[in-house]
Amino acid sequence: MSATSADTLDSSVLRMVRTHTQSDNPSSFLALNTGNSHFTVPGVDGVVVYRRTGRHLVQFGGVFAAPDAYGKLLSGLRQYARDERLGLVSVQLQRPDAEQYREAGFTVNQIGASWAVHLPEFTLRGTRFMQLRNKISRALRNGLTVEEVPADNVEEALRTIDSAWLGSKGDHARPLEFLVGQVGGPAQPHRRLFVGSIAGAPVSYISYSPVFGQRAGWMHDLSRRIPGGSPGLMEAINAAAIEKFTAEGVEWLHFGFTPFTGLAEENELPGHSPAFQWLMHFLWAEGAALYPAQSQLEYKEKWAPHVVLPEYVAFDGPASIAGFAHIFRACNAF
Repeated sequence: MSATSADTLDSSVLRMVRTHTQSDNPSSFLALNTGNSHFTVPGVDGVVVYRRTGRHLVQFGGVFAAPDAYGKLLSGLRQYARDERLGLVSVQLQRPDAEQYREAGFTVNQIGASWAVHLPEFTLRGTRFMQLRNKISRALRNGLTVEEVPADNVEEALRTIDSAWLGSKGDHARPLEFLVGQVGGPAQPHRRLFVGSIAGAPVSYISYSPVFGQRAGWMHDLSRRIPGGSPGLMEAINAAAIEKFTAEGVEWLHFGFTPFTGLAEENELPGHSPAFQWLMHFLWAEGAALYPAQSQLEYKEKWAPHVVLPEYVAFDGPASIAGFAHIFRACNAF
């Protein structure tokens, strides 16, 4: 067994993420983020992606492996954590992952959901999208132009946008990592970047990550804008990207994972923690200071998603506040 830190693009990890898609995790490309660590077992074709925070391993997205290797890697990771006397918590598991973890003895609970639009069915026509069309039109009337560009061509502009965006969040705001994408780095050639400009100056952008599996397509990932200015910037950029993706024959646009959303009793597995289930519902209602789930969901619902995919967290042992908190530590939230 081996655990390694990777800040360069590992072609074997990319191959595993592309190939082992049984769980259809729309966020699987985040496994390629710089700053992640990889766990492997000799002779086993698969990988586990994680970050260490304090005395915990926070594992991302289940096990990327063939079905006959899945259990071996999960068992190996669990033993590695125990040998190192570390807690183990796994996040952004899809339903097939969640069932495997439950069978292995983990405590598994729904933590949120991800959302997806089937592009062949999508249209902005009709009264349902009147407000969305108005916001997009307003941004365009205010001079917004949208262009897909290589990230290398706009590095300085992106830094300016990022700095202004983060500054608007308050003195103690930190850029999120791990469960969100990146712009730049070794994996950037596999992403797509759409930039919105006014009077030739970039003011906003959306990065899209590839999605593999049965609902292959792109994921609306990192998005930022200079505060103030025209409304409708992000909506106009995403509409332009949808138009381009649809012309290319792309089937799915995913909107990624939002914690505390899409919670439903029927999504829970046997043996889940009722106390942790209560906490997720409480954070949906009252947890905006921890994560703005309601405003994130409001944006996603503007696009009338066709599919809602429950996502799960798994604890090696009872569900714990400490393990949950370490997920947010791994994300650089605090």
